[in-house]
Amino acid sequence: MALTATFGTVTLAAALRASYATEKVIRVTAKNFDFTPGEITVKRGEPIVLEFTSADRAHGFYLPDFGVETKIKPGAVSRVSFTPDKAGKFSFACDVFCGSGHEEMSGTLIVTE
Repeated sequence: MALTATFGTVTLAAALRASYATEKVIRVTAKNFDFTPGEITVKRGEPIVLEFTSADRAHGFYLPDFGVETKIKPGAVSRVSFTPDKAGKFSFACDVFCGSGHEEMSGTLIVTE
């Protein structure tokens, strides 16, 4: 069953399709002190959604240069949306202590022009 509502000349369904069509969804798996992928490349100004799952235990994701943070729980999907507004290489890391090796759990977001 499709949910459709009409607001003037624009339908809610059409607006949602347009919204999802412009976002780039990147799936990231956290496990055993690693993010996969550990290097993510996007374009400046391109709306993105990071969709996280955990393959083992609770983790976190912290990308301080863009103020992006979320908790990643086993058996659940965490999503964060943002639009990078500057180009460069930016580090991200797990911010939930997940055991010995936690300090090594990091990656890089590359934002191109």
